[in-house]
Amino acid sequence: MTKQDSIDDSSAPLIEHLAELRNRILYSIAAFTAAFLFAWIFWKPVFDILKAPLCNVLTERGQECQLVLIKMQEGFFVSMKIGLWGGFALAFPVIAYQLWRFVAPGLYRSEKAAFLPFLVASPVMFVLGGVVAYFVILPWAFQFFLSYQDSFAASVNDAGSLSKVPSGVVFQGSMESYLSLTMSFVMAFGICFQLPVLLTLMGRAGLASSRGLKQMRKYAVVGILFVAAMVTPPDVMSQLILFAVIYPLYEISIFLVARFERQREAQMRADGTWVDIDEDDEGAAGTNA
Repeated sequence: MTKQDSIDDSSAPLIEHLAELRNRILYSIAAFTAAFLFAWIFWKPVFDILKAPLCNVLTERGQECQLVLIKMQEGFFVSMKIGLWGGFALAFPVIAYQLWRFVAPGLYRSEKAAFLPFLVASPVMFVLGGVVAYFVILPWAFQFFLSYQDSFAASVNDAGSLSKVPSGVVFQGSMESYLSLTMSFVMAFGICFQLPVLLTLMGRAGLASSRGLKQMRKYAVVGILFVAAMVTPPDVMSQLILFAVIYPLYEISIFLVARFERQREAQMRADGTWVDIDEDDEGAAGTNA
């Protein structure tokens, strides 16, 4: 074991570790509380931002953008949900930092160098997934759902021309239902965009290989299509858009894992610890095992 890979000096007894954990939890709770209050105070501008995709679609259809309160307490619960979600999003960097400070002393320096990039990449990919959902998927979904209003419009023949007249059926959605639907899409895409982070981390830890990921391509296609059908509206175009966004991330994961494998091989060859194993021998060894 090299000097760089030595574990940080830590001879603290259990009670000191528990005290350290308590302090990190208190710091995280304080950060979340402050972020929650900030997000709750400014919940209305945040809701206006979340409402923008719907308003844009309604404006294109010549309708007024208006949501209603179905229940008396609905407005309060909407503000609380925005406060909770917004508070967690704002406080996440602090929470992640406190978690890192707690576990870092027990890691080798090489493990720190390997794990830290993924800790940074995870929130970045989540935000990227949320941006794709907000600017691409939500307009498609709302356009699809609102198109059902046309089914209630009556067709009339006026001097040989076919036109549509409104039947009095218009969209007046609930604030709480709209917020839940919007955040479901954002959360689903944010989680799906964790795929390359997870697979690359597994590859770095030796739990997955680029060869294995390539062999699992057909199962990955089926799995991604299944997830797309679950988290998107029953609109084929929306499902294909999600698949077109997520599947390239799987291929990027294979590229990143293969890159790590080449770097590890080069390092082991330099150290004289690399052993060439033929793929057929490797497969036979795996079968015999």
